Amino acid sequence: MDRISTVLSCLFGYMFLALSFFVTAETIMRKTANISFQGADELGGYALAVGSALAFTITLIGRGHIRIDILHDHLPRKIQAILNWISILLLAVFALLLVKVCYTVVSDTIAYGSVAPTPWATPLIYPQAIWFLALVMFAVIAVIFASRASWYLFSRNIDQLNTDFHPKGTMEELSEEIEDLEHRTEPAGGH
Repeated sequence: MDRISTVLSCLFGYMFLALSFFVTAETIMRKTANISFQGADELGGYALAVGSALAFTITLIGRGHIRIDILHDHLPRKIQAILNWISILLLAVFALLLVKVCYTVVSDTIAYGSVAPTPWATPLIYPQAIWFLALVMFAVIAVIFASRASWYLFSRNIDQLNTDFHPKGTMEELSEEIEDLEHRTEPAGGH
């Protein structure tokens, strides 16, 4: 899953980096030569839709979805496990709902042959198909996680369920940041 998260993170970053270059070029051309590519806002909307779906998946894999956990650590571990199971189960249901809604949008786009109401008149099926696939990936991973959490719960493997699905605490996030900092500042070729 870490490999998937890394690939998606790179894709996310490159997509927004390319968009920022396009917007910069658009702005410079408009200010200096009074020429517009017309479409920076259109591409920005597509990038936001796809980027959001990718971010859902990246955050899911990294256990970064925010949960209010003021009381969580003070509860008995069995109750923690049930709450962790419910949270991942509801996230999977939400992901499936997003896919269903997106499928309806894509189906309508296909049925009507919809194009963007912009100067480019982009056939909407192309960006919406990418958006749909990104949401499907989120849903598939969420369902896999929910299935695994259910397996842990029903096989009474409470400790593993709590390890894999509890909300990240401050100390865990801090140790990950320190580890990442050490990795980034490591001399080339060193371990």
